[in-house]
Amino acid sequence: MKIDILTLFPEMFTPLTQSIVGRAAEKGILKINLIDIRDYSLDKHRKADDYPFGGGAGMVMLAQPIFDALRAVGTKGKRLIYMSPRGKVLDAEMVKALAEEDALVILCGHYEGVDQRVLEYWNIEEISIGDYILTGGELPAMVLVDSVSRMLPDVLSSKDSALEESIYSGLLEYPQYTKPREFEGLCVPEVLVSGDHQKIALWKLEQSLLLTKERRPDLFAAFLKKAETLRKEEKQVLLKITKNP
Repeated sequence: MKIDILTLFPEMFTPLTQSIVGRAAEKGILKINLIDIRDYSLDKHRKADDYPFGGGAGMVMLAQPIFDALRAVGTKGKRLIYMSPRGKVLDAEMVKALAEEDALVILCGHYEGVDQRVLEYWNIEEISIGDYILTGGELPAMVLVDSVSRMLPDVLSSKDSALEESIYSGLLEYPQYTKPREFEGLCVPEVLVSGDHQKIALWKLEQSLLLTKERRPDLFAAFLKKAETLRKEEKQVLLKITKNP
């Protein structure tokens, strides 16, 4: 997958060269192309923003540099995204759909956003990472890239691990433990060192159900609707959880 990122601050994207995303780029699975919007400004001072018509606080990013940057990277056959608090909130289903694309173009706004004509002319899809405001679209863009890259084939060590993790299963993730077995008087649950894989799997399911019911009742309710797909032992665990207030 190739991802073009249009931004006023390309230096902010150093985290994408590290960890799992960085290794995916090294393997050639993911290619991230950072485009400095200021490079396409016709102003001798590389100006890329101005005061909004109608007044108001802050500055608005100019249409011209963005238009020229989009034309330079090419948009044919690519899904265009603008990181915006006005957009549809990024969720698991959207991440899966984005991971199936061959190419993405992500526009990062800043200040008070971009000239509306950019969004209308290029028919850019607006995506949000939550109902709050950040300084610019760079951090949301990194969230999107990180979440999507984990879904690409061969990025993670196991092809199933991305879907098994936390929210992708429909439940919140169960508690995790590692060595030592006892620390500061706190012990690892005995079942996890029992060697009984079936009991361990059922314990993990029970813990995920308990956490989801407590913290995300919306996800728990959605999970109940697909309970028919569970095995007999799993249904018994689910019944136990649902009976307890």
